[in-house]
Amino acid sequence: MANQEITSPSDLRILSLNCWGLKFISKLRNERLTEIGNQIAAAKPPPEIVGLQECWTKQDYEAIREKTKHLLPYGKFYYSGIFGGGLVILSKWPIEESNMVRYPLNGRPAAFYRGDWFVGKGVAHARIRMGPKKSDIAEVFCTHLHAPYEAEPFDSYICHRTAQAWEITKLMRGAAERGHLVIGLGDFNMIPLSLAHRIIETHSPVQDVWRILYPGSSVGAAKDKVEQLRGVPMPNAEFNLTQNGATCDSALNTWRWNKAHSQRLAKGENVQIATTVDDPNAKRLDYIFFSSGQHYDAASGERTAEWTLKDTNVGMTMRHPTLHCSLSDHFSVEATLVRDLNGPTSDVNTGTAAPPDRYLPIETYDEILATIKKYDTRERIQRRLRLGHFGFQLLFTIGCLIGVWWSPYNYVSFILMLLSSLSLSVGVIDGLMGGLFVGSELRALKEFQWEVENTRSRALANGVKEA
Repeated sequence: MANQEITSPSDLRILSLNCWGLKFISKLRNERLTEIGNQIAAAKPPPEIVGLQECWTKQDYEAIREKTKHLLPYGKFYYSGIFGGGLVILSKWPIEESNMVRYPLNGRPAAFYRGDWFVGKGVAHARIRMGPKKSDIAEVFCTHLHAPYEAEPFDSYICHRTAQAWEITKLMRGAAERGHLVIGLGDFNMIPLSLAHRIIETHSPVQDVWRILYPGSSVGAAKDKVEQLRGVPMPNAEFNLTQNGATCDSALNTWRWNKAHSQRLAKGENVQIATTVDDPNAKRLDYIFFSSGQHYDAASGERTAEWTLKDTNVGMTMRHPTLHCSLSDHFSVEATLVRDLNGPTSDVNTGTAAPPDRYLPIETYDEILATIKKYDTRERIQRRLRLGHFGFQLLFTIGCLIGVWWSPYNYVSFILMLLSSLSLSVGVIDGLMGGLFVGSELRALKEFQWEVENTRSRALANGVKEA
C-alpha cells in the first residue's frame, strides 16, 4: 500500500492481550489462539493496532494472521531469547521500522522452571506510518515484564521488573520527544500506582488510559492490603470488569475456577458464573499507555496535543464456542483515541515539543537504590556460593578419579566415574552461572544504579526536596 493512498486517520482503536500461548504447557492452546484470531477479526469497532503477549510459536502467530490479515494486513512476530519473546504487533498500516530491545536485567537462568530469562524478555517496537504527513507516525511498544512470584516487597525479582519499567520508559520518552504518538501496551505484571507504574507515568509523558477515565479504580485485588486500606466494598465481577479494569484472575475467567467447576467444564458442561459474584482476586496487570504527539506552533507559541482518549474497556471476555473455556487466562484491554483534525497535522510552521521533565519524590529514588543495593548484595553472595560449589565439585571429581585407582571391583570404578562426570558437569554449570551470568548481571545493575543516581541528582537540582 503506497503512502499516497493512505489518508490520515481521525480515530484509532487499540487492543492488547496476553494470549497464554505457552507451547506444551498452556491447555487447548491451538484452539484458543485460533479463536482469538476469529474474535479480533469480528470485533466491533475493529482494532487497528494490536499487541499480543505470550504468542510463543510462529504457528499460532500465523493462525491469528490468517484470521485477521484482511483487517490488519501488517504484522511482526518478534524473535528473542532461546524460546522466543512471545511478542506480536499487528497493524492496519505499514510498519516502517521495527526492532526488539532486550532488557539488561531479565531473570535468572538458574530459575529454568520459570523461564523468564530463557525467553529473552524485552520491548517489541514498531514505527507505524498511518498517513502521508510527518505527524502520521505512531511508535508502538509492546512488552511483557518479569512476572512476580511473591508479593511485593518480598518479590526477589522486583529489581528486575523495576529496571525493565525504567528501560521501556526511556524508549517511550524518546519517541515522545520526536513528536510522535506513543502507544505502550502489554502485560506489565504490576498493579496501578506501584513503583513500576509510577516510574512509567513520571519519567515519560505517557498516561495509563484506564486511570484517565477511572481515576478512582482499584489499585490491586480486593483481598490485597493495599486495596483494603482504601475501605471500598467487595466488588463483584461485573464491577471489576467495567470500573476497575481487571484483566487477570477474574471470577469469570474459566482458567481461574476452582477444581469442581473446572472438572464440570472439562466434561463439556457449559458452566455459567453470575456477574454479580464477589470477585476478591481480580486485578489489573494489562495496560495501554499513550502520549499524544505534541507540537509547537511558532506563530502562536502554543503546544498542542493531537490525540485524546475517547474510551477504554476490558474485552475478549467471551468463551470458546465449543470448548466453553475462556480464550486466555487474561482478558484484553482496549482503547479508542480520537484526533483533533483542526490541530497541526500539516506540520507547517510547527516543530516537536519536548515533554517537560518530571521527577518522582526523592525518597522513591532512594527506595529504588535500596532495592538495587539489596539485590546486588544477594547476587554477590550467590556468585561466591556458585564459585565455591564449582571448586568443591572439582575437588570431588578429582577424588573420585583417584579412587578409581584403588577400586577392587569394576562396578565400583564405574560408579566413581559416573559420579565424577556428574559432579564436574554440575560444578561447571554452576561455575559458569556464578562467573559469567552473575558478573553480567552485576554490570547491568551498575548501569541501572548510575541512571537512578543521575536522575536523583537532577531532581535535587530542579528543586525536588528530600523528605
